Amino acid sequence: MATAYHNLSSYDPETVPDGKDMIISIVVSEWNETVTTSLLHGAYNTLVKHGVKKENILVDFVPGSFELIFGSKHIAESKDIDAVIALGCVVRGDTPHFDYVCSSVAQGIADMNIRYDIPFIFGLLTTDNMQQAEERAGGCHGNKGDECAIAALKMIEFYRRNLEE
Repeated sequence: MATAYHNLSSYDPETVPDGKDMIISIVVSEWNETVTTSLLHGAYNTLVKHGVKKENILVDFVPGSFELIFGSKHIAESKDIDAVIALGCVVRGDTPHFDYVCSSVAQGIADMNIRYDIPFIFGLLTTDNMQQAEERAGGCHGNKGDECAIAALKMIEFYRRNLEE
């Protein structure tokens, strides 16, 4: 849904599962650090707000958005976690690099959702300029990190509910 019609930080807290027994990894790109730090704070604070213990939120950093793929895969294979949230920001430039990075990260995260039995949450901002990124990292459109944290909690609950059936 376009952020023009829905604030990224808006949700009904009554629909969010309790995260008290969940372990969630957040993999964050260092590129466009001011934006990705805001995304991290949004995700982290939202997870804590919904009961995830601080010691059960594992935060790791990778150099850029393309590296979110390997970082997320490595965490899934080396840690006992319930979900991975991949956070990054790519701002369109003058070359096709933007298209390659955005497409590759989207495909990489999608592939991991197929290969692993945990949810991987796509938290990559793909914007035309830095203002749009800032507006989606705690600005007038809310924080994509909040939205990703809620998606992770809901997908873990979805997985557990369907595993039991």
